[in-house]
Amino acid sequence: MLTGEIRSQIDRIWDAFWSGGISNPLEVLEQITYLLFLRRLDDLHTLEENKSARLKKPMERRIFPAGADPRGRPYDDLRWSRFKHLEAKEMFTVVSEHVFPFLRTLGGDGSTYAHHMKDARFTIPTPALLAKVVDMLEQVPMEDRDTKGDLYEYMLGKIASAGQNGQFRTPRHIIQLMVELTAPTPRDVICDPACGTAGFLVAAGEYLRERHPEIFRDPALKKHFHEQAFHGFDFDNTMLRIGSMNMLLHGVENPAIAYRDSLAQDHAGEEESYTLVLANPPFAGSLDYENCAKDLLQIVKTKKTELLFLALFLRLLKPGGRAAVIVPDGVLFGSSKAHKTIRQKLVEEQKLEAVISLPGGVFKPYAGVSTAILLFTKTNSGGTDHVWFYDVDADGWSLDDKRTPLLPEEKLGPVPAAPLTAEEHAKNNLPDLLARWHSLRETPNAKSQTPKMKPRSAVAIAAEAPTPYGGETTRPRTAQSFCVPKADIAAQGYDLSLNRYKEVVHEEVAHRPPGEILKALEKLETEIQQGMKELGGMLK
Repeated sequence: MLTGEIRSQIDRIWDAFWSGGISNPLEVLEQITYLLFLRRLDDLHTLEENKSARLKKPMERRIFPAGADPRGRPYDDLRWSRFKHLEAKEMFTVVSEHVFPFLRTLGGDGSTYAHHMKDARFTIPTPALLAKVVDMLEQVPMEDRDTKGDLYEYMLGKIASAGQNGQFRTPRHIIQLMVELTAPTPRDVICDPACGTAGFLVAAGEYLRERHPEIFRDPALKKHFHEQAFHGFDFDNTMLRIGSMNMLLHGVENPAIAYRDSLAQDHAGEEESYTLVLANPPFAGSLDYENCAKDLLQIVKTKKTELLFLALFLRLLKPGGRAAVIVPDGVLFGSSKAHKTIRQKLVEEQKLEAVISLPGGVFKPYAGVSTAILLFTKTNSGGTDHVWFYDVDADGWSLDDKRTPLLPEEKLGPVPAAPLTAEEHAKNNLPDLLARWHSLRETPNAKSQTPKMKPRSAVAIAAEAPTPYGGETTRPRTAQSFCVPKADIAAQGYDLSLNRYKEVVHEEVAHRPPGEILKALEKLETEIQQGMKELGGMLK
């Protein structure tokens, strides 16, 4: 866990960057990321040294070579454990003139992050600021995976501006919800084709660590976890570096995070390669047909990025693969031919399982757009019997720009540490949503290829929840969740918006007859006139 002291140190460093002239939060994070990587390289080199000393054999893999660099500085001076003790001015010279050229040419430890270092730039403006950042990072216990993961999450939370391509940070509790809904398994191959800071991949990794500790006792599963389970694409090099480091600090050694324009490049090598897709793709704007991958246009002919991404997910998934993806509401009810085509494909050719409507303020302060989570399984042979709808009214945080928590920390998120009362459920619907989803999976007539979760506190949540579980398929359409048969969806032109199917019960309000109201008004008028006469008499 992050202590208040570490948080305040990070805040001070952030302020120092701003006053030092670096106002772009992404650049601040990138510079800190480089330094974290340097510290990791030094730790790995020290491990190799210790191993060599114990075995009395030469070092198998030297990260920092013997001898000196082209400028005559010993490579040993480029190690974190050496330059951190230098005076600020000399430290600045070593890092800017020796360490960074070394990183660009050698790429360090062979990890995914190292591959994205070739265009690394050192932009910390002053020796004093560099010394301050190094001192702060030195105090973070890097051997504790949770602490360094939380540190990076805290810094990511400071990137409070949407990107130019419409990307913005998905709230952590929404990511966690989507991971819980899809329940990744140790053999899953997980992909996020618009990975950004790799939030979905990190959350999936944390889920697997918590629910499937057997991974780390089985060499084959452990190798799969570190090298084959996680795949992310992005076409922003800064994001690739930040995403790779985020995975590294959360204990995934070599995730496949690669430069790729997911919508523009053909997907011959990636087609049907993944068993689980988790994504919140950027849905701003449109592309020219010339810039779109031809294999996506064969699925749906459109320029809209949100529809092209849905086509991409279908392309990337293996048959039997699952997806949980965020889409803007327009995808659910858009009336263009492309909108209807992609919805029809999901319902008729694949197995569309759920549409979860999120409240409008979930992505504030970045965007006020209304969104939904789509859950589907790729079958290429249909399988949709009914679609489950859930209307999320509250996610545990206020829906204004401040997004302040409405409940104590132990009662937030989809799997809170403490059960919720009916009153608290009204402020956080996510545990109820998850419990109803599990109830639906266990219903005999709701078959699915999604693996079942291990029993967890969601069972306890269900016991405390304000509504009875079981029989999800028979709930009335006035309820917060309900199922709609495929035939009804087809009859509505494959409209998937919740409001199309939700029934609203209007309370009957009894009004008095107009004549009675007029008589009451006349009586009041008479009393007023009488009172005025009496007052007039007193004044005479």
